[in-house]
Amino acid sequence: MYAKGMSNRDIKEHIYEIYGHEISPETVSVITDKILPQAKECQNRALEEIYAIVFMDGMVLKMRVDGAVRNVTIYFVIGISLEGHKSCLGLYLAETESAKYWLSVMNELKNRGVQDILIFAVDNLKGISEAINAAFPQSEIQKCVVHQIRNSLRFVPWKERKTVASDLKKIYAAATEEQARSELDAFAEKWDSKYPNISKSWRNNWTELSTYFKYSKELRKLIYTTNPVESFHSAIRKSTKGKGAFPTEDSLIKLLYLAILGIEKKWTMPIRDWGVIYSQLYINYEDRITTLHT
Repeated sequence: MYAKGMSNRDIKEHIYEIYGHEISPETVSVITDKILPQAKECQNRALEEIYAIVFMDGMVLKMRVDGAVRNVTIYFVIGISLEGHKSCLGLYLAETESAKYWLSVMNELKNRGVQDILIFAVDNLKGISEAINAAFPQSEIQKCVVHQIRNSLRFVPWKERKTVASDLKKIYAAATEEQARSELDAFAEKWDSKYPNISKSWRNNWTELSTYFKYSKELRKLIYTTNPVESFHSAIRKSTKGKGAFPTEDSLIKLLYLAILGIEKKWTMPIRDWGVIYSQLYINYEDRITTLHT
């Protein structure tokens, strides 16, 4: 019941209605606290030596901190193995976004056994690229194009958003990187007089926005956005929406851990079109794959 998002008081009432047995919300908390050692053990478990793709994306939840309710960001690290199976490698409560913080996350993954990650698919988090390059210098980085589009449209009034979004699509939906660059130039020529920050942002982040152009459409579709983990986020939100503000970090962690267990039970099949995707990865990274995966 706790894992499904019911509050301690709702669980208390539900138990009484079914069994006629009185328990306090505090008792529910004590019972569910029994899961904390397992949650911490899972966070520290050994990982595979190599992952094909790792997604990093966050969601905002409310938690009581120093007596006040504040928004906190939880980042989830979702890995795809060379067999095409997804798993949650870890979750991290971010107090700050910086290269130093993200490097600590990368080093934790390495300390748990990860030696190589072929591709990172991430949002444009402050310091994330520097941390990845320091910990996994061979890894490709693909920044989320969907987040880039959303950030771009913040500069645009509602009446012109549809037109600007359509012109942006010509960039990221191009068949080749050369064509995409040409479309970006055309976009800048058309819109820079009104919204110069849009093309500037795309150019500044181009190296890591354009990684996916070198791959097949199946792999492109998988990595150009962190949206493949959106279903994961949706399931997490279902479990947290009835909780309001979490009173402690432990209360947040134990619910997220239980929710993740339920989600991972459904991750039984490989990623769609994984055979085609793996073939692309193997051709591009044969030496690294064969070194760590035999």
